[in-house]
Amino acid sequence: MNGPRDWTMEVFLGRYRNITVLVLVLFAQLLMLAWQVRGKQDVRLIRVWAVTVITPIAKVVETVRSHTVGFAQEYFVLLRAAEENRRLKDELGKLKLQNQFLRSELEMADRVRALAAFQARSPSKTIAARIIAAGAGVNSKLVYIDRGATSGILRGMAVITPDGIVGRVLAVYPIASQVLLVTDPTFAAGVISQKHRVQGTLKGQGHSTCIVDYVQNEEKVEVGEMFYTAGTDRVFPKGLPAGIVKVVRPGRTFKEIIVSPAGFQQGLEEVLVVIEGVHQQIPDASQPSASGIYILPPPPGEAPQAAPAPGSQFQGTDADKLKERYRAIGAAQGHRFGEGGAPDFTVSPAPRPPAESKPPGAAKPPSP
Repeated sequence: MNGPRDWTMEVFLGRYRNITVLVLVLFAQLLMLAWQVRGKQDVRLIRVWAVTVITPIAKVVETVRSHTVGFAQEYFVLLRAAEENRRLKDELGKLKLQNQFLRSELEMADRVRALAAFQARSPSKTIAARIIAAGAGVNSKLVYIDRGATSGILRGMAVITPDGIVGRVLAVYPIASQVLLVTDPTFAAGVISQKHRVQGTLKGQGHSTCIVDYVQNEEKVEVGEMFYTAGTDRVFPKGLPAGIVKVVRPGRTFKEIIVSPAGFQQGLEEVLVVIEGVHQQIPDASQPSASGIYILPPPPGEAPQAAPAPGSQFQGTDADKLKERYRAIGAAQGHRFGEGGAPDFTVSPAPRPPAESKPPGAAKPPSP
């Protein structure tokens, strides 16, 4: 059974059959005429018509194609750029982590060298330890170190750094120990000021600063003055830096002295546990630091000389002796200091002739 569409087509062809045949014949004749007729440039007319009809369509198709290809190319370029960006970000993150790790390793190596140098010059016997954990309390100032009873650690031993005291061992386990920091409210240690030799008790406050208690208002303490361990608490040897005075004000009975703990200046990662403490002399506040004094080294071949005997021709410090030697070298080479250039200090000066000794009571030659 035919559908409605087929029936409509049959009705249309039956009614307009003659007209349809006529149109088809005319169209065919027109195509044959266009095929035979040539234009001015010897081009068939049908080709001209075909080109005229197809050109706009071709332009549209080419435009769509070029835009599609361009979009696809840009999309893939952006996709590759995004992938490269992600790769570079990942590489940058790895380099940052590596740089941070190397920096931390370098800082740790510097701290270890500082600890080793401090151990070498310290008269006390110490053992190095690393802080591995901290206490969980809000106001608790407890840390754990990776040294315990197997390393010879005992309860009550002092914990220090090259900068100053850190705390004392509170509990000892086989391979770890618990350390009470100087900032804990239950901590106390005897201290003495560097400049005025004022004694007091260093106490923690539960935060970054400490106080020095039991100092009479009549005692003199200055801001910037250093407190050292007094050695009276049988924990810390005498002479270790304890803290720097930040605030001083009179109180009702005792002075209110706030200090910054000396042992926390460089942070806490590696510490030293004092196994056998040796008391040290507290340095004089007026004495200059030896690290800031530089003396010119002696010339090559110069042997150390003993101190001159009393009554000898020249007496003075090592710097004076060195000055005289350089002056003798310049005089032997005819050089005048201050006129430019420098003598050859590698050449030893000619030995001086011994001075003639005269017997006591010898008469002086008469003056002319």
